[in-house]
Amino acid sequence: MTNNKLLSALCYFSIFFSPLLLPAIVYFVTDDHEVKGHAKRSLISHLIPVVLLIAGFILFSFSIISYESRMHTMLTGQFDFWGLAPFLFMIIYGLLFLIVVIWNVYQGVKVLK
Repeated sequence: MTNNKLLSALCYFSIFFSPLLLPAIVYFVTDDHEVKGHAKRSLISHLIPVVLLIAGFILFSFSIISYESRMHTMLTGQFDFWGLAPFLFMIIYGLLFLIVVIWNVYQGVKVLK
């Protein structure tokens, strides 16, 4: 096994210990085209949950702004989008993060073979 394969796989496995830092460092430091491509792919896959988390923070902020009116509608038995949005976001984010982790592990193992 060469160092290039190990470094490429480590970029994918870094989702567990250093999601954005290691692939970015490897991308800018290495000269090997193949390792640079794997570092770029892993960096993009690590950015997807971060971007979604920022969008969720914005969604949660709008949800907090309408909190008082939401409580009134929940007490009367009516449900609106902003009342369910944080829960829907948590479910979608959890599923997407699980998919990204599985994809990164698969790609890391695939590079090592």
